[in-house]
Amino acid sequence: MTTSQLLDARTTDSRPDAPAMGRAARRKAQSRKRALAARYLGYVGYFVGAGLISGAVVHHPLDPDRYTRIAAYGALVFLAATVLNEFVLTRERPGLRRMAAVIGSSLLLSFGIGMLSGGLQHFDDFPARGAVLVPAGIVVSFVAYVIKDADTPWQRVFSLLGLTVLTVAALAFFGLREVAASTQTTPGGGHSHGTAEEPPADDPAPATSPSSAATTAPASTPPAHDDGHAH
Repeated sequence: MTTSQLLDARTTDSRPDAPAMGRAARRKAQSRKRALAARYLGYVGYFVGAGLISGAVVHHPLDPDRYTRIAAYGALVFLAATVLNEFVLTRERPGLRRMAAVIGSSLLLSFGIGMLSGGLQHFDDFPARGAVLVPAGIVVSFVAYVIKDADTPWQRVFSLLGLTVLTVAALAFFGLREVAASTQTTPGGGHSHGTAEEPPADDPAPATSPSSAATTAPASTPPAHDDGHAH
């Protein structure tokens, strides 16, 4: 067989593989595009869910029924994002026990992040409440993240890092409590939460014009007759 015949044979053998590789590349590119949209929705769900929870946790005393519903909606959004990111978009499917741990720790993580961000954001509006929410959010979010992380044993909660987080949370609690006590003794700013302004109690009485005083003055009584008879 000549050299030209060998080259023709190799070219003929390699031609059917070229369209197959092209189709595989197109399928892979389309899969990447769909995965990008799903990953985007998953991360947006994380932040939207945590934002709803943060607002609900801080404002809960103002309207408990309303903000309880908002917190429940935020938890559902956060859990949906967790399922999408941890189970749908991953190649490895965890077992039932691991799945329950991830869902439970994700719910705890959402409330920890919500307490931390909400307490910081609305500290000027609710100083005493923020002084509790911020350190509690630090501890809760750390514990939840350790449990959620598959590569970290849960015993790390009681490690030196866990002790450091607990110390930071304690310092934050005592420091923010002092700040809250000082802000409550001085008039502060902050945005209003539906409280109507009351007029000052010591407003002076409206001045009356001479014409209005004349019209409101009582009618003059007839002069008394000094004739010894009672009228």
